[in-house]
Amino acid sequence: MKELFLLRGLPGSGKSTLAKSIGGIHIEADMYFMVNGEYQFDVTRLKDAHQWCQEGVEKSMIGLNNPEITTQRITVSNTFTQEWEMKPYFELAEKYGYKVYSLIVENRHGGVNEHGVPEDKLEIMRKRFEIFL
Repeated sequence: MKELFLLRGLPGSGKSTLAKSIGGIHIEADMYFMVNGEYQFDVTRLKDAHQWCQEGVEKSMIGLNNPEITTQRITVSNTFTQEWEMKPYFELAEKYGYKVYSLIVENRHGGVNEHGVPEDKLEIMRKRFEIFL
């Protein structure tokens, strides 16, 4: 079965750690900002980072990363604080026949925000986080 996991949560919640334990291909917009092993965030390139992430997912779905096979399990770990931010992934999943799981990851383990997002920015993210049941 082809599966797409969308992991949502604030920085430091454990999205990346959970993604690695799920297995398969793991991609996130933050990977775009890795330069020579160092995280170099640039807010002016955020839109490009999300486009890169979506393109990476699609390439994995159609087998461009490995022409022999399509990837059966893909995990995307972005904050996804708003429902519309997941829409491109839902559309890709429908186009390529992937079942989608959306999981909210909470920081109940005292995780550390590895990217140094300031507390005031985290509070803004908390307030805009949408949950649809």
